[in-house]
Amino acid sequence: MRKFFGYILSPIFYLLFGVIITVFHPIQWLCLKLGGYQAHKKCVDTLNCCLVACYYVLGNTVSFINKQQLPTDRPILFVANHQSMYDIPPLIFFLRKYHGKFISKIELAKGIPSISFNLRHGGAANIDRKDPKQSIAEILKLANNMKAKNWSAFIFPEGTRAKTGKVKPFNVGGIAVILKKATNVLVVPVAINHSWEMVRYGFFPLNTFTRMSWEVLTPIEPQGLSAEEVVAQTEARIKEKIVLN
Repeated sequence: MRKFFGYILSPIFYLLFGVIITVFHPIQWLCLKLGGYQAHKKCVDTLNCCLVACYYVLGNTVSFINKQQLPTDRPILFVANHQSMYDIPPLIFFLRKYHGKFISKIELAKGIPSISFNLRHGGAANIDRKDPKQSIAEILKLANNMKAKNWSAFIFPEGTRAKTGKVKPFNVGGIAVILKKATNVLVVPVAINHSWEMVRYGFFPLNTFTRMSWEVLTPIEPQGLSAEEVVAQTEARIKEKIVLN
C-alpha cells in the first residue's frame, strides 16, 4: 500500500523539489554577490528547510533529536552514517548555527541547481575519489577554514550509502586529516535511522509514511586519542542507535 501511494505522491514530491532548487539557484547567487557569506548561508538554510518540508508530501516525517549542549566557540566534526541523499537537508537545517560544510563527491558540484552552487561557493570540500592528492588538499583546505573561521563539517565515513540501513565500516582517512589540522575540533556522532526506506524502491516510486530520525549523540573529545580510536568510538556509538527492520 505504501508503494502504491508512492506512485501517486512521488511526482508531486519531485515537482516541488525541482521547483525549490530551481528558484533558489538565482536567489543564492544574488545573496552571495550582494550580501556575502552570511546572506548566502541564510539562503542555504532556508532552502534546506523547504527541502525538508517536501518529505511530508510523501507522508514521511522527520524527527531531529539534539539533547546535547554543543559549543559554538569551537569547530565541530559531525560524523554520521549515510543512508540516502535525503540525509543531508535535515543536517544542514537543524544544525545550521554550527556552519557545517560537507565533504562531498566532486561530481555533485556540477549540474544540480542550488545544490551544486552551494557546494562550489559555500565552503564544502569537493573531493575526487580517483585523485587522492586532490582529496587531501580539499579536506586540508576545509580543516584550515574550520580552525580559522570556526566552521564545522559533516562527514559520512562509510564512503557510500547503506542501502539497507546496516552501517558499513567507517574509513579513518578524512577524519584523521581534520583531527590533525584542526586541533581544537570536537567530534560529534549523529545516528540516522530509516532514511534509506524513503528510497527503498529506488528513484521511483519513493516510499511513503516513513518515520525518519536524526539523533545527535554524546560528543567525543579527541585530545589524547588516535584517529583510529576516535573513529572506533564514533562508529560504536552510532551502531548502538541504528534500528534495523
